[in-house]
Amino acid sequence: MSVIGIVAEYNPFHSGHEFLLNQARLVAENDPIIVIMSGNYVQRGQMAIMDKWQRVKAALNSGADLVFELPFSFAVQPADIFANGSIRMLSNLGVSELFFGVEDANLNFSYLGQKINQIPKNRMDFRDYTQTYATQYNEMVAREVGHEVNQPNMMLAVAYAVASEQLETPLHLHPVTRLGSGHDDPLLQDKTISSATAIRNYCLHHPNDLTELKKYLPKGELAALEKQKVYPNWNLLFNFLKYRIESASLEELRSIYQMSEGLEYKMKEEIHTAEDFTSFLRQIKSKRYTYARLRRLCLYTLLNVTEKEIQTSYQDVSTLLLGYNSRGRNYLKKIRKDVELPIISKVDKKNAASGTLGLQVRVDRLFEQIMGEDQNFGRRPIEVK
Repeated sequence: MSVIGIVAEYNPFHSGHEFLLNQARLVAENDPIIVIMSGNYVQRGQMAIMDKWQRVKAALNSGADLVFELPFSFAVQPADIFANGSIRMLSNLGVSELFFGVEDANLNFSYLGQKINQIPKNRMDFRDYTQTYATQYNEMVAREVGHEVNQPNMMLAVAYAVASEQLETPLHLHPVTRLGSGHDDPLLQDKTISSATAIRNYCLHHPNDLTELKKYLPKGELAALEKQKVYPNWNLLFNFLKYRIESASLEELRSIYQMSEGLEYKMKEEIHTAEDFTSFLRQIKSKRYTYARLRRLCLYTLLNVTEKEIQTSYQDVSTLLLGYNSRGRNYLKKIRKDVELPIISKVDKKNAASGTLGLQVRVDRLFEQIMGEDQNFGRRPIEVK
């Protein structure tokens, strides 16, 4: 059995994601495809534009067999931690093949993963405060392996390869060339596959008429988006963030995960004059930090996620089963007794009290306030026939 894995955010699910699932099905044939998907918060420090249940339904309708939630403590992280948590979960679930979209599928990612894992750790202790960590890391990789890795999906693909090579049995990697628009193209293009960024931007700027998105979304997705009364974004959250920073003490801010090098002082100083979230990011931006890093920090601050809480969640890792079809259900029955990773199909007071699931339930409370619908208690995995 060749069990295929995909790591995804589906923010939102669009025709490019459908294409990748179709490519995976050609290889899987009758074997299962397992997706590890970020929940209601995504890697670059934002709320997802649709809730996790809607995105799971789209994935199952387009060929996924099992969908599990990537816990918040891994989902809202830089590429290396995001990839490491995802790949280890997939491996634990019996996945042997990994599919992912990338700008250049001709590269030997397994080789890159092996070479990067051979680089001594002291060469990754970057001290140049005039450049971001990401820039210094990419320059180091270019020197060591002879290839620049500076495009979004390439960086994530390399992180998958590095994480895979750290497994006892590395996964077989299947890079698939991305089609259509670039990863971060902000506007819809005259192509059948648009970027998720452009689709989100269109929703925010044209909330009363989304018909232009019809050709970029699989059947049913447009209707789901149109039913929403609100599309989560930082403009909605900024006043909450402002209150949080202004009301918290420096000591409280200092305890927030990834609050380092005096950023609590900078945030306190700049929040009073910032007109909106975009201007606030610009005011706290420096050569040391990327915008993605600062968005994640703002999200940790808004949600009061502490360093201690993240570290505790790593000691009690579990995953929530979000959805399945008959093939997925049959596979899960075969492996459930042998899987070390706790799989939870129903959230209750006991399993929501601690660990990764406890943190997940807590941070989802804000998402529930924005969307007006419970995200965990009373929810069952979505079943598609």
